[in-house]
Amino acid sequence: MSDTRQLPGTLSSMAWGLVFLPVLVWSAWEPADRVTWLLEAAPAMIGAAVLLSTRRLFPLTPLLYVLILIHCIILMVGAHYTYAKVPLFDLLREMFDWQRNNYDKVGHLVQGLVPAMIARELLIRLKVIPSAAWRNFFIVCFCLAFSAFYELIEWWVALISEEGAEAFLGTQGYVWDTQSDMAWALAGAILALVLMNRLHDRQLRSLEPL
Repeated sequence: MSDTRQLPGTLSSMAWGLVFLPVLVWSAWEPADRVTWLLEAAPAMIGAAVLLSTRRLFPLTPLLYVLILIHCIILMVGAHYTYAKVPLFDLLREMFDWQRNNYDKVGHLVQGLVPAMIARELLIRLKVIPSAAWRNFFIVCFCLAFSAFYELIEWWVALISEEGAEAFLGTQGYVWDTQSDMAWALAGAILALVLMNRLHDRQLRSLEPL
């Protein structure tokens, strides 16, 4: 990741990698469950590979690179401990008398927020949906569908592999876990469109035409 071309205010490819790679190595070092680590960390590694391969042909806005990096870190932390055993959220559970470790809800919130901004950037730059209202409607629907599909993947993996299935699902005995996961992703998508649209628009205007 040696390409130093960048927009004002963005992370260079090297800086992005200098954050991503140490967290990945730490995450892979003696994880709580090796099978769960591979399942949970795979999206982060795939995402990094996609960014590396597209950084010259289709550079993204600084906001998007930062959001994707944060999402990758959340995935890799969850992969290392398993989502149900992240120590900080065990501490928060004791402090606030939660019934479960809620780190997975952070992951699902971001699972809606980051794909919403990715979809927004692609739809605007590729001029797929000119109307802002219809574009936002489509983005919210897309993020909710993506979250539902991810829940199906979790179910399929649990059926195929009994080993580590409980750690991967991370339900912690909560009967409405699947529904609440999708609700958090929906909330993340809506928050992204409400809170980040102006900053995103400014950065989109600074991009050179592709």
